[in-house]
Amino acid sequence: MIKLSKMHQRVLALSAILPIGSALAQTDAATPQPQLETVTVTAQRRVENIKDVPVSVTMLSNEKLDVLLSGGQDIRFLAGKVPSLNVESSNGRTFPRFYIRGYGNTDFSNFASQPVSLIYDDVVQENGILKGYPVFDVAGVEVLRGPQGTLFGRNTPAGVVKFESAKPNLDKVEGYYSLSWATHNTTSLEAAANIPLSSEWAMRVSTLRQHRDNFVDNTYTNEKDALEGYNEHAERVQFLYKPSTTFNALFNVHSRTTDGSARLFRANVIKKGTNDLADGYDFTKIATNGLNFQNLKTNGANARLSWDLGSVKLFSVTGYEGVDSYLTHGDIDGGTPNAGPGFIPFQVETAGGINQLKQYSQEFRVESKNAGPLNWQAGVYYFKESVEAFNDTFNTTSHALSSRLISHQNNTAYAAFGSVTYDVSNDFTLRGGLRYTHDQKDFRTVSAWNVIQVGATAVDESKNKANWDLSGTYKLNKDVSTYARVATGFRAPSIAAASSSVPITVADAETITSIEAGIKADLFNRRARASLSVFNYEVKNQQLTVVGGNSNVTKLINAAKTAGRGIEGEIEGFVTPDFKVSLSGSYNHTEIKDPSLYVQKCAQCTITDPIGANGLVSINGNPLPQAAKYIVNATARYNWPLANGNLFVLTDWSYRSKINYFLYESVEFTGKPLTEGGVRVGYNWADGKYELAGYVRNVTNTARVIGGIDFNNLTGFVNEPRQFGVQFRGGF
Repeated sequence: MIKLSKMHQRVLALSAILPIGSALAQTDAATPQPQLETVTVTAQRRVENIKDVPVSVTMLSNEKLDVLLSGGQDIRFLAGKVPSLNVESSNGRTFPRFYIRGYGNTDFSNFASQPVSLIYDDVVQENGILKGYPVFDVAGVEVLRGPQGTLFGRNTPAGVVKFESAKPNLDKVEGYYSLSWATHNTTSLEAAANIPLSSEWAMRVSTLRQHRDNFVDNTYTNEKDALEGYNEHAERVQFLYKPSTTFNALFNVHSRTTDGSARLFRANVIKKGTNDLADGYDFTKIATNGLNFQNLKTNGANARLSWDLGSVKLFSVTGYEGVDSYLTHGDIDGGTPNAGPGFIPFQVETAGGINQLKQYSQEFRVESKNAGPLNWQAGVYYFKESVEAFNDTFNTTSHALSSRLISHQNNTAYAAFGSVTYDVSNDFTLRGGLRYTHDQKDFRTVSAWNVIQVGATAVDESKNKANWDLSGTYKLNKDVSTYARVATGFRAPSIAAASSSVPITVADAETITSIEAGIKADLFNRRARASLSVFNYEVKNQQLTVVGGNSNVTKLINAAKTAGRGIEGEIEGFVTPDFKVSLSGSYNHTEIKDPSLYVQKCAQCTITDPIGANGLVSINGNPLPQAAKYIVNATARYNWPLANGNLFVLTDWSYRSKINYFLYESVEFTGKPLTEGGVRVGYNWADGKYELAGYVRNVTNTARVIGGIDFNNLTGFVNEPRQFGVQFRGGF
């Protein structure tokens, strides 16, 4: 009895971590209570209950995804929606940059690598331009925090964001369609159909169509409704071949086309000496004399095969991703020489893009099926990428091309990996993994027209590295488990293209060692679910990107060390059978530790860091860029059962604390805390087959600068304004 009492105390302590824990415990026990569905993830490349996985992981699926994507949002919708995750882009709907536990990369180069890996249908999306593929008809999104280098490989020292498309099945014809209309004629059409073709073949066709009208006036050219519109469409066709219970093959072909406005940079949008929006700011107006547009076409295909050989299961994943064309063109200074706004020392109009990108990957993996305590998996992996990209500058009066730099990079990598799981007892499981990687990059300048290139015109870099992880999971009882994990990670050297008077720069490989521990529990007869994790990590030789500083240049550096630590918690559950709530949050502390590291300071901002005798800024002790110390999310859904359906109200809110845009700290280029919320009211009927809802995103119409451009004036870009919309969804 004493032991049982202590166990119950642990469960109740966990449920009280977040304030709603006590509310969940107070429901009348005599009333029939709903239970949360079991959540399964593939964080360890096997399908497992999320409670049994020794990794801090969040799963988004079903209604959560539908609500967050209802207004035509791109992949940046994930920013701040789960603990320790941020997503941002200075390119708008293309080239997103991901950060987990404050650890990411602000580099916007077309050759940039990121320490957060994005994996779509088991295929890594390595280049940043591939990471923006729209989210539609997916079974779920997993966010894995901490190094994942043993099983997932390429550049995962911060974590993995993993998407899994809804798969074809042989059972029946079925599907869904969703149509929404919102402010500025923002429309989003999503549809999917599953079609069995025979007893062995099935097909699933999915599509997404999104549009927004231009609605921002260019006051310099007197053009009404000139900017901020877009057109997006994406398609995915999958074929399932399942001739027997021991073999199946899944084939996937997909594409994306997008065009419209590039990110709108706004000159002097930040009030000098503060991080407030400038007086007179109006989202619907901008003064720019530079051209602004972007377009992108991508395509890809993959084949996933599996053979059940009895004692083992064999997997093959073959992937191809390509960029047919990509161009983004913008007014980087964000204003005009005479009309401002504010003081603009000089004009800069640039374009960048990809002439061609081809990525091939192949993985073979074998997985044991032992009934005993020992199980294992092992595999080999091959990756090859070829990218040719360009950077242009233009005469800001005539828009004529004034310089062009074309660069090319080949990246080849291969790896061997394995992991072992051993059940020491019914309650205690040990896991260990090891991966050896070789990574080679060959970089060269193809042509430099009107660009004064200094230094070498070609650079080769290679690195070999072994990574490992070790974890243990202990079940306190059938509902509560604890875990501890030590893991290492690795990111290969990165290379940045030259610019005028700046040579090709190289950042050496970075490594991370991470320690974390956590507890996960199903509570109150599975009416609620909660988790808590704490972590500490150290990155050696972290790759950092220096941008701007009185000139429009980018170069790579390494910091001797970066330290991070924090805590993450999540809880969700039914307060009553018709009232469901969730709350999650994270605390992240990051710190650059390199007393010898100095960078250029901004041209117009107020620096708060020490400035050396050389005029450079010391960044020792600063947090990492885009690293929010606090992220909090809360949702609540109330349901009123009616005779023929259900009426519901749902609200979701997210908060992130202030962030630094750059490596140095300054008053102006520190982003204010951001709180955004949404409200959705709807009615569903026919057992949820149909739903009609009205919604508001950014319901408080909060306006914030969320990023900056450093080299000229106080240029920044802002978050999306409030949006009203309606959505209809049906199934068949």
